[in-house]
Amino acid sequence: MDDETFPEELADALVGVQRLIRRRLRREMAAPQLRGAEVELLRLVVTRPGIGVSDAAKDLYLASNSVSTLVNRLATEGYLIRETDPADRRAARLMPTPAARNRLRAWRIRRADLVRQQVARLDEADRAALRAAIPALRTLAVHLHEEAEES
Repeated sequence: MDDETFPEELADALVGVQRLIRRRLRREMAAPQLRGAEVELLRLVVTRPGIGVSDAAKDLYLASNSVSTLVNRLATEGYLIRETDPADRRAARLMPTPAARNRLRAWRIRRADLVRQQVARLDEADRAALRAAIPALRTLAVHLHEEAEES
């Protein structure tokens, strides 16, 4: 792999791994099956209870109407509660339900188990390479996030 093809190969590998993890988890999780954006929204709301729809859209790099659609579905499924923002009665604050917290806990456990099983199939050199790559991947994510914030 040369310097010219490295960025594309890295991006393809990361997207491929993420897609396959999501597909496997979606297949193994109880109904209703949640899409990736729904899981990401739930994770955000659990991390930042009371976040507004527009802030969630900004953090997830999605259009506000897309997040509103996700919120409606997740509220219908019993995973989110919309509360009126006391500072702005027109705005809603999103709160996770106990069902959302339980669902995410189960999702994290299954995701960790799945990745653990697959990493165990790799030889020690590949496991060491993945361990060593984690700090660089986190830094890459920070740079991508910062650049997105600037635009």
